[in-house]
Amino acid sequence: MSFFGNLKFFLLLIMILIPAVVMGIRGKSISFYRLASSLLVICLVMGHDKRQLLFLAAFYLIELHAVKIYLLLRKKYGRNPAIYGHFVILSILPLILCKLSGLFPFNLFQFLGISYITFRVVQIIIEGYDGLIEEISAFEFTGFILFFPTFSSGPIDRSRRFSEDWNRIYTRDEYLDLLGEGLQKLLIGVIYKFILAAAFYRFVGMTQASLNVLMKVLYSYSYGFYLFFDFAGYSLMAIGASYILGVRTPENFNKPFISKDMKDFWNRWHMSLSYWFRDFIFSRFMMKSIRAKWFSSRLNGAAAGFIVNMLIMGVWHGVTVYYILYGLYHGTLLALTEIYQKKSKFYAANKNKKWYWAVSWFLTLNLVMFGFFIFSGNFTQWCFAILKHITL
Repeated sequence: MSFFGNLKFFLLLIMILIPAVVMGIRGKSISFYRLASSLLVICLVMGHDKRQLLFLAAFYLIELHAVKIYLLLRKKYGRNPAIYGHFVILSILPLILCKLSGLFPFNLFQFLGISYITFRVVQIIIEGYDGLIEEISAFEFTGFILFFPTFSSGPIDRSRRFSEDWNRIYTRDEYLDLLGEGLQKLLIGVIYKFILAAAFYRFVGMTQASLNVLMKVLYSYSYGFYLFFDFAGYSLMAIGASYILGVRTPENFNKPFISKDMKDFWNRWHMSLSYWFRDFIFSRFMMKSIRAKWFSSRLNGAAAGFIVNMLIMGVWHGVTVYYILYGLYHGTLLALTEIYQKKSKFYAANKNKKWYWAVSWFLTLNLVMFGFFIFSGNFTQWCFAILKHITL
């Protein structure tokens, strides 16, 4: 059984959601039920692999104590960068060990969802450092990081926003509206993932092995649309289930294939992830670089920030050549877009014209699809195959 992946899970989901619907319609609090059902679903989905559950339990204890201890130290010592830095490293250490496990003969913290849970924990520590979070109860912390609809692959919520929904009791009419939206999102997600994504996946399989350039173009587009409908479908199902459980999990996609430039694309694609990186990596890199005067201008700093930001995102996906290339590729495109839009008189004169929008959209779409080609790993395989063919 996997999250939103097969019939067994959906049968379990129906049984889990029915009591929540009854409580929501009756105007009752769902918070305790929400946590209990999350623990049950996670145990049932991951129960076939006891090692995953043990790693999850160890991760949970480490992160809970890291957050609680840091918030206590923050109250006592204020904004101490050294203490803050050590606790940020501690919070991401399990994820680092997980990502590097392939380099060693043993695996550590290999469990489903570790990447997305880590983002939530790090966010609490960062906003604790900023003074936005002074304390969080163990009950809310547990509910936040183990909320089962978003446990495996997001979307990535923020703890303060989540807390508002966690403690909220809806009126009957409010909950019925939420229920209607949730069911609609669940249905659209099912269509996306199990019909549209499956259709595009057939084309991915048909074009994957070919070395022909045209077939690689078809592969890139097929893979890009497959990835969108698969992940957007998953996200919609997770959001829909969240709504039914009384949590307005943020949206993850907003028509990314109508983007007019690369910055617009990352404001529409996997939004909860890109916004997280924007707020907690890019923005902080910019503030640090401005204070330390690392660059001769803010534009140069922004360009460097985009590359650093996207490189980290690439490594987060995995320590492989193609993920690193994917991060560098998008970082470079974002940097060039920023420089072009800030410096080009041609852009300033034509950016609002329809013909310019059409050309910009077409160029952006093809750049995005080539990025998916890199992300798939097929690009590096294709390059190696061509080099091997040439040298023989």
